[in-house]
Amino acid sequence: MTAAPRPARCVGLLIAGLFLVSLNLHPALSIVSPVLAWIQASLGLSATAAGLLTTLPVLCLGLFAPLAPRLAARLGSERTVFVVLLVLAAGTALRAVLGVTGLFLGALLAGASIGVIGVLLPSLIKRDFPRHIGTMMGVYTMALCLGAAMAAGATVPLMDALDGSWRGALAAWAVLAVAAAALWWPQVRPQAGAAPMPPGAPLWRDRLAWAVTLYMGLQSALAYCVFGWLPPILIDRGVAPLQAGLVVSVSVLVQLVTAFTGPWIAMRLGRDQRPTLLLMLGLALVGWLGCVAGPLQGLWLWAVLQGLGQGGQFSVALLLIVLRSPDAPTAARLSGMSQGVGYTLASLGPLALGLSHDLLGDWSAAGPLFTAVTLGAAAAGWFAAQNRLIEAR
Repeated sequence: MTAAPRPARCVGLLIAGLFLVSLNLHPALSIVSPVLAWIQASLGLSATAAGLLTTLPVLCLGLFAPLAPRLAARLGSERTVFVVLLVLAAGTALRAVLGVTGLFLGALLAGASIGVIGVLLPSLIKRDFPRHIGTMMGVYTMALCLGAAMAAGATVPLMDALDGSWRGALAAWAVLAVAAAALWWPQVRPQAGAAPMPPGAPLWRDRLAWAVTLYMGLQSALAYCVFGWLPPILIDRGVAPLQAGLVVSVSVLVQLVTAFTGPWIAMRLGRDQRPTLLLMLGLALVGWLGCVAGPLQGLWLWAVLQGLGQGGQFSVALLLIVLRSPDAPTAARLSGMSQGVGYTLASLGPLALGLSHDLLGDWSAAGPLFTAVTLGAAAAGWFAAQNRLIEAR
């Protein structure tokens, strides 16, 4: 399905809208971690409950992602993105009220919203930018990483500016979602929107689709372990809370480099994305092991290596969704499957890490667990990155 050509001004507005919408897809997942210690002290949450709080949005990404193609078929992709952005804003703001109930309900709404929007954007890129897939996927993943970096680095200073209110610091991020909805509104108008995306058959029997799904899920599990637990791990190693947040922020910020260049490099090296994929997984693993067990004198180096690897492995995962799909409707279905099943699988990563801490009383399992998941991602990615297409039926 190919969209009708757009005037240059409309294309610029679409790119700006895609960028700002993408900027909202990670803050709601990473704003809790920097202030988790204050949340636990204020509400009396155990480590397991805190782990559930960081796991719930990721689980919702998976549970609600399969709804995206159905909503797009009924409302149109652009209208669905607009409506769900408003739900995301409401869920983010809800974290500031109703105590523990509001915190968990807000996490549920935010995760569900991100799950739906995250499925639709790659298919829109496939449809509207068929000749610039590598560049636009780079812009998309760069915005995702920038949003995560902003959340990791700015949440604690924002809390300090609001007289130590972690509730206000979390709720303030709703403003970004409202701004994205306002910029996206021109895409919703009938004269600017595209026809609803036709539904298609599921991809559950396609082995290549499952390989893409497993790679997406396993590399996402690695990412959410970083978002959810790296600051507490560093704090337990003696790093000051503000510095721990800044370390994660730097790690996420340098993801911008490989988030943007990763798809470009993968496509320029030929039709086989496996070398790029393995390189990024290796960098992320070395960086994580350095952060959790290496000398603290090299902490900033470990953070940079981890961020470069993580940004690249994620951008390649999103690129595979587009490259393995013969058309935009198939990309939407593969995106729904890979993110639906994948993020459900990914939610087990931070949960397992939190449970291991409760059971062992320390973070000794952080290195072996991360290594095992990385090897699984490499195995799935080796098959998913071969130059083949999904058999869309």
